[in-house]
Amino acid sequence: MSESGQGLSIRAQKVRGIFNEFDSNRDGCLNRIEMAALVIAVNPRVKFSKEQIEAILDEVFRTYGEFIEEPKGLSFQGLLRTYDDGAGDVDRDFDALGLHLDLTIGDGGTQELQPHAAAKTKGKLARTGATGGSASRQLPVASISADETSANAAKRSSKLGAWASSPNHGIAYDDTWRLVEELELLLKKLDAKIEDKLNEREDKKTGVLNNGVVDAAAAAEDWEDGVDKGESFERRRGQEELGSDYGAFKKTLVGYRERAGKVRTPEEAFDCHVAMGRCLLEHHWHKEAIKSFDLALQLKPQDVRAPFLMGNANYALGQYVEARLNYQKALDAAEANTALWQGLLPQVHINLGIALEGEGMLMCACHHYREAAILNPKHYRALKLLGSALYGLGEYRAAEKFLEEALVLKPDYADAHCDLGSALHAVADDDKAIQEFQKAIDLNPNHLDALYNLGGLLKDSGRYGNAAEMYAKVLALKPREWRAQLNRGVSLLGSGDHEEARKAFKEAFKMTNRLEVYDAIKHLKQMQKRPKDLTSAIANVDSPFVIVENARFQPAPNSKTTPREFLACALDIRKFQKHTRLHRCDIGDLRREIENSDYLPGISKPTGTPVENDKIVRKAKLEKTLRQLLQFLTPDTFQGAVRAINERILLVLDPTGLGRVDVGMFFAVLAPLCGGSTDNRKRLVFDVLKWRALSAREGVIPNTDAKFYIKYLRAIYLPDQGTSELAELHGDDDRAQVSYPEFLDMFNDTNWGFGILNTLAKLETGDHVRHNRIICATCNYIIIGPRFKETTKNFNLCPTCYSEGKVPADVKLEEYVFKEYSNEADIRDQFKILGFKKGLTAAPAQTVT
Repeated sequence: MSESGQGLSIRAQKVRGIFNEFDSNRDGCLNRIEMAALVIAVNPRVKFSKEQIEAILDEVFRTYGEFIEEPKGLSFQGLLRTYDDGAGDVDRDFDALGLHLDLTIGDGGTQELQPHAAAKTKGKLARTGATGGSASRQLPVASISADETSANAAKRSSKLGAWASSPNHGIAYDDTWRLVEELELLLKKLDAKIEDKLNEREDKKTGVLNNGVVDAAAAAEDWEDGVDKGESFERRRGQEELGSDYGAFKKTLVGYRERAGKVRTPEEAFDCHVAMGRCLLEHHWHKEAIKSFDLALQLKPQDVRAPFLMGNANYALGQYVEARLNYQKALDAAEANTALWQGLLPQVHINLGIALEGEGMLMCACHHYREAAILNPKHYRALKLLGSALYGLGEYRAAEKFLEEALVLKPDYADAHCDLGSALHAVADDDKAIQEFQKAIDLNPNHLDALYNLGGLLKDSGRYGNAAEMYAKVLALKPREWRAQLNRGVSLLGSGDHEEARKAFKEAFKMTNRLEVYDAIKHLKQMQKRPKDLTSAIANVDSPFVIVENARFQPAPNSKTTPREFLACALDIRKFQKHTRLHRCDIGDLRREIENSDYLPGISKPTGTPVENDKIVRKAKLEKTLRQLLQFLTPDTFQGAVRAINERILLVLDPTGLGRVDVGMFFAVLAPLCGGSTDNRKRLVFDVLKWRALSAREGVIPNTDAKFYIKYLRAIYLPDQGTSELAELHGDDDRAQVSYPEFLDMFNDTNWGFGILNTLAKLETGDHVRHNRIICATCNYIIIGPRFKETTKNFNLCPTCYSEGKVPADVKLEEYVFKEYSNEADIRDQFKILGFKKGLTAAPAQTVT
């Protein structure tokens, strides 16, 4: 850990002296031969085997990868970091080598810990996101105690797992070594028993032990990809595979923990519990590891390591909320003593960001990735994760920038190449995207995401044969990936290989009974039944519909038929509303969330005094509020919702790209799309603008705020409409105040306000209306929602075809007159009126499905 002042200068000078002593080729780095010479020289009484030296060098070069300058080796900053992390005693090594303190001063950096299991933000063309890398985390270092000889330390390290042979093993006391050695032996025995049981079960599934009676396909029902399934897997593994040994194992752990609590000092007890937890974590006993880390945390709440490692265990179990809370504890402890924990701070930020991604909160994750990159500008993994998260938010240019920066630091980073390819494809730079996907595949031929994404890009560009090859490679690595099988079938169909396409579709349908696979097979059968001359004839037939200009669509007299252009805008807003699920967020919940927060300065608390607060907040803070409002969404679905909100709303409210928005304006723009009556939505908008302005007069808002709000509202939801006439219609006096009735006039203005809200509300209530399965005359789909009937020729259009101006090609009129029906009750009411006037019997009511 870093020191300060003159102590740091003296320490750095000594490390510089050691570095120069072994930099024999004077290239400014220590290669593996030079590092081996250093390890042997500073441990003269230890006889290292070749395997031990190689293991130590492998661990050093892996742990301090950011300080490796290929092909030269470890830089001076890297060697300084190893000593800062406690891998050795600087003073002892300096004196043992007979060096003198007459060297230059160096400076240290911050320690990079490798992510244990980075959350995957899938970066796919046909699927979503970009994949993060994964490697083992390393513990911050504590030096070996003075009474521990170097020979004994090396011997003990070789008996334990890879983490114990690392210079960052963190064990500081003899009692801890003895306890962990016993625990490691026990865990290895249990691992062997579990492996034997799993092999036996696998043999039974493949029919080896049952004369082939069991179908080999049953083996595919085992855990997909060989990954464990968190807490349920751990419990099942213990109870099913170990049997009675599981209970004995639990009792033994209790005994070890009691032993750890009886050592001489709290520091030794802490060391024991952390080392036990680390050992259990390496063997995937995550729940037991959490118990050990929790005991350590109780002993030293100010130590970063216990909550940090507990967060790792929570994350491995899929407990993302608990992981986030523990990482936050670690971050608070580290920021309380930055001089002591500055080497660990970047990784705490990174792991906290990864846990937030697990909850679906990409904006908050981006904040922590940025903090890590600021603390350590050479942290290529922080830059890569930041770029991947920005891609997930739809900020493709920013994602491209950070991914390229990560690749400058680490050109052989396959995951970064893959994600950069996805970002380039999103901005329509497909040639470069193909190059990046190919680079990822060249670095890692088994990179699933790169293979899948490249296949999708080739398929979209019409190169079906090459696309089918990519999907075949995906299936070779992951045979039960039904999406790859389905896309392979589509690619084969595009290349003209109908027989192989049929086989691929059938295989995909066996893997999953999804409707889209069934529809693809049905379409293929229909195509194969058609004669070739008929198929070519159909291809040359004119379109079954024509598009007419807007002026030729007229509403029926005395009807409330929605104008075609209004419906097109309302359908677009409704699509966004469904995508974000904002219609499932009640307007009352949004009001309570705002009133219970400290966001807006005009909200009075129970004391009656207004809250003093800045109305400009970070987007990451707003994401937390959205998570509360949309807590019913899964993490993946929430990511999609936030991405849509970011692209359509937040980027308009934050034109400078600084990541800060007017919180009052954000809530006011969000309110019209929430669930509930339109009156309640408009009332909340007015109240939010009033709280935002902290008006001196009750019940009014500034005229300028009202105009700016309408301008933002139309720019976001009606970007093709104008706003320039708003000032002319409602006055230029910015000092004027607007009452609620006056605001409603502005809001409800059809041409320059947001009068389209009434049409949107009509669409919200019509989602389940089927009109007795009446078919649209142009698209041939069952009409859902409002139905538009042409009164002259009596054909019907669905909302989409009506908004696009489509009419049947064989119906040619100078003017098309439409009457809108929200549901079949409108028609029944019309029949009743006609029957009353003309003495006719009303048609019997039909059930709407």
